[in-house]
Amino acid sequence: MYKAELFILRLSRNSGVLGLAGMPFTSQIFSTCTHSFGGVSNNHGILLVRPLLNFSKEDMYKICLGDHQDWVEDPTNQSLLFARNRIRMSLRDFSSCIFKSELQAVISACRRTRSYIDQACSRLINQAVTVVEHGYAIIDLETLIPSKVTDVCMSKFLALVLQFISQRYRPVRGSASKLLLDYIRTFPCKNSLTAAGCYLCPAPGSKGTKILVCCSVDCPLPSKMETVHACTRGEQGNCTPSELEEIIADGKLYSDGLVLNESDVHFLRVTSESVLSEATRLAILSESTYRNILLLQREETKRFKCKTELSSDSEAKPDFESTNPWRSEPLQSGYGYYFMNRFFITWKLNDEIVGSAFPEEGQCNLDLREEHWKCHCRSCVVGNDMVFDVRHMIESDWLYLAKLSKCSSTSEKFQQQVLLDNEVEQIPGETNQCLDYARLSAQRALLSLKSIPVAARAGLPVLVNHQGLLQSIPSIGFKQCPCLVVSAEFKPRVPLGGGHSSFL
Repeated sequence: MYKAELFILRLSRNSGVLGLAGMPFTSQIFSTCTHSFGGVSNNHGILLVRPLLNFSKEDMYKICLGDHQDWVEDPTNQSLLFARNRIRMSLRDFSSCIFKSELQAVISACRRTRSYIDQACSRLINQAVTVVEHGYAIIDLETLIPSKVTDVCMSKFLALVLQFISQRYRPVRGSASKLLLDYIRTFPCKNSLTAAGCYLCPAPGSKGTKILVCCSVDCPLPSKMETVHACTRGEQGNCTPSELEEIIADGKLYSDGLVLNESDVHFLRVTSESVLSEATRLAILSESTYRNILLLQREETKRFKCKTELSSDSEAKPDFESTNPWRSEPLQSGYGYYFMNRFFITWKLNDEIVGSAFPEEGQCNLDLREEHWKCHCRSCVVGNDMVFDVRHMIESDWLYLAKLSKCSSTSEKFQQQVLLDNEVEQIPGETNQCLDYARLSAQRALLSLKSIPVAARAGLPVLVNHQGLLQSIPSIGFKQCPCLVVSAEFKPRVPLGGGHSSFL
């Protein structure tokens, strides 16, 4: 009766049809170390398969007895302090074959609905969503046609897109889901919205026919960054064994054959409160089974509400500490760092840039290949013991690039101030040569910034020194010194589409 227990438990918590479908045969646990993955599509994380899910307790007893295996009974299984145990005890009063078979039929109908929704969302993502390497997405409303998509499919679709962009493991539910649903159905879109860790607004130049979805840097998320040893692409092996790929392929094949069209599902347009009523109308449930399930639901709902009210009265909410949510630990050379759970950042110093002649004035243009430059400053790259901090891009960074790109290669007040701020020790006669590189790098970076919407720029990672002075914006190719080699790859941990939710 495990599936029945979970169904009643989630029904008492007001779960929708996706939750009432129960535990899937497979589910995805996103790995905490995915830096070696070659791309988003290969990020499978950890695939958890439950091969014994359909076995009853009696079946497990028989298997152990037949193989002469010992087992352990959990003593807490008899404690009525736990909701699952209370429901299990109550279900013993409804142990008839009719009750079991009808309840299982409702659960199976919920699972077929969930499979259909998963497939519909996957199709909508492939058709209407464009993911940009700088960490934001664009939803094409003309392709999506929100008015023709059911509420449950649209809510799940939006939840998957926003969870991918924000990289939050917590799903989008409740009032946030309703807010997003009302927002997406406004066509053309003219307003902006912040929800579920994301900022949504009309995409530039689209006249409201496309929605820009980018990460909100102000949302309170974990501040600790993970540090791992950086590895080269040659060291990145196949992270997913062939057996796992076969499980995924077989599961998808089975799932694709499970639902053919919308007529095969029953609960697309019903709320959690009306699932039982719809099942009764379709003759999946008899009146007696319907009443018995309602009785179980009401008893557990009453206990759940009492417990919730008691905990809310006795426990005070902790005060929110208003600090920079993306303050990092010092970044050392030769290590990789995850920033905002989205960008994998590495940096090192290229000591081999020492032999080439510096280009003559007027011949540099925008050629920033390191072999054309020779670094003359000794303080902007002090050695491998140098460390950086990383933060998201702010407006002053853009202004700094604009000023730096306009200064000439001769002595200017701005360049002199840069020299003083960075305490750069220069070789006599070649005072402005490293600043020339920074100037050209800033010019190229500004060209790249023009292709990135203003709202999405705030999510770009920026490297600063211990004084807080800008050293590099790797996503747009800016760096102060040719010896500095920086990489920021968009490698999200939570894949678009949420992974493999159900193959039953």
